[in-house]
Parts: sequence; C-alpha cells; structure tokens
Amino acid sequence: MTLLRLTATAAAAAISLASPAFAEGDAEAGAKTFKKCTACHMVANGDEVLVKGGKTGPNLYGIIGRTMGSQEGFKYGSGLAAAAEQGLTWDEESLVAYVQDPKAYIQEATGDSKAKSKMTFKLKKGGEDVAAFLNSLADGAS
Repeated sequence: MTLLRLTATAAAAAISLASPAFAEGDAEAGAKTFKKCTACHMVANGDEVLVKGGKTGPNLYGIIGRTMGSQEGFKYGSGLAAAAEQGLTWDEESLVAYVQDPKAYIQEATGDSKAKSKMTFKLKKGGEDVAAFLNSLADGAS
C-alpha cells in the first residue's frame, strides 16, 4: 500500500470515527411509523393537508430546522417554551431523542431538571425513520 493510499485510508477512518453515530432514517418506513403519531399530529402546508391527524399536538410540517416550541397558533408547555426562548432548533437527531423520551430530552436540552413536556407518548424505535419522513415532506426535500 502506498503512503498516499495509507494516509487517505487513515484520514477516512478518523473522519468516520469523529462523526456522530447517527444513521439516516428510512422515510418510507417512517410513513408507516408516523401513523402512531397521527392521533395528535397532522402534517399540513397551509391549507394542503399532507397527512391527516389530530390537532392536540402541533402541525409537524417543516419541523426540521424550526425553532422548538414555535409553531404559530399552538400553545406549548413550559419546557418547549423555554427551548424556544433559548433558540433551540429541531434537527433529525434532536427529534429522534425527543420522541424517545420527551420529558428527559427537554430537561437535558434546556438544562432545567424540572422542565416538562405536554407530550407523554414515547416512540421506542423508529424515530430516525419518522424524522426522515417528516423531513421528506418539507419544501425542497429531495
């Protein structure tokens, strides 16, 4: 093996070890898993309803990249309101962590051990897929 090839291999290995261990989800699988979420959430872009669902939780259209607790017209609990004040935004990794244990995530993200979330449902598996699905519905998603 040449020195150049060895250096490139070592560099690639170092980069892969330095990257977070967060695998992309499967949007198709996420569409199926998201059916559990429709009891409380819908996905709508204005008047265009992409996924019918409840209104107990906020509309999840465009959630990836949105400031936490900022969906206009929705009354959030104190935990997500505090996250919004701190300017925290949703990305796929934070959404996955949140759906696995909303209360624990909000407490850690805000640094407030007493913070609570109105969402009590916990999605034990498939969060990566749901995040990929929701991201796929947003404008400009490929």
